[in-house]
Amino acid sequence: MDTQHDIALTHALADLPGPLPASGVIHLAVRHTDRFTVVGNHLAQHTELSLTAIGLGVHIQSLPAGTKVGIKALTARFPEGETRIAAALRELEAHGYLHRTRARLTNGRMVTRTVFCNQPGAALQVGAAAPMPVGPGVAPVVAPVPVAEPVPAVAGAVAATAPVPTPMAEHVPTPVAAPAVPAPAVPPVPPPAPEPVPVPQESRPPVRVPPRTAPKPPRRPLPQPRELTPELWQTASAILADLRRHAKELVLSEKDVEELVPGVAAWLERDAHPDAIRHALTTELPQPPKYPAKIVRHRLTALLPPPLPGTQELAPTRRVLVIPLQNCDRCDHAFRATEPGHCRGCRNELPAAAA
Repeated sequence: MDTQHDIALTHALADLPGPLPASGVIHLAVRHTDRFTVVGNHLAQHTELSLTAIGLGVHIQSLPAGTKVGIKALTARFPEGETRIAAALRELEAHGYLHRTRARLTNGRMVTRTVFCNQPGAALQVGAAAPMPVGPGVAPVVAPVPVAEPVPAVAGAVAATAPVPTPMAEHVPTPVAAPAVPAPAVPPVPPPAPEPVPVPQESRPPVRVPPRTAPKPPRRPLPQPRELTPELWQTASAILADLRRHAKELVLSEKDVEELVPGVAAWLERDAHPDAIRHALTTELPQPPKYPAKIVRHRLTALLPPPLPGTQELAPTRRVLVIPLQNCDRCDHAFRATEPGHCRGCRNELPAAAA
């Protein structure tokens, strides 16, 4: 079977007009009679679109109107994941091929309206005389063009002098000489209404929809020590260079070590043990870690421990007992006691007076 196939291909190439190129692709083109889509070279050979975006644009252009082309639907159809398909759709949006807008239905529900343009910017050519070619699955945008209506000839001289009515000016019949009959006023006939087609978007310039990405919060700065002494620098750089012994994924370059030394020095300045620093930087790493330096920087910033409290903060507070003042019930002198009563002198005199 392979030999027969090669022989048939050889005969087909021999029938091609002109000499064959010495290298590169050779086109064996057979005219399609059904199930084909016309794709412009501006899309198929786009220099700024990725291959995924070009293929996705050709696929969407070949689909009939009403087919779902959301990220979920395309992911179920192709082996590419949601991330690559979403990125390809954003590329098509950025270059004007795809337009996605939010519209409200008559029942109040919000839907996403997707429009694919086989020629970006063609929606702006509303008044162009030449119709925009469309492919299968793409609804054409119909633009009314004023057409001059013909006037039926009544007499030889009348037909030559009768003015052509226009929709912008009122028609005034021209007087003619007898025995000619004046031409009847022909009301302007509107152009025939086009067949109803499902136009997903009005004739208006395409709307660029920005990508739905939230702005990233500013990155927190790397911790800095109060004073980066040579001893702190040496210890911090040794800890960073030794990380790959405990986690083979954390291979840092010399430039990364120099940039991350202040963060480790801030930990050491707060009396963090090197083993504790090493454990915080190498435990439960994401697999596979794409950017080891960014992971270390994030953990040095997010997991920075507070400074150790001093001896004064840890010392127990002494409670001072304050005894309130009382007025003696007998002599009205002030004395300190927890409860009202007599002062010391009156308490000593009361037993002597009773005896």
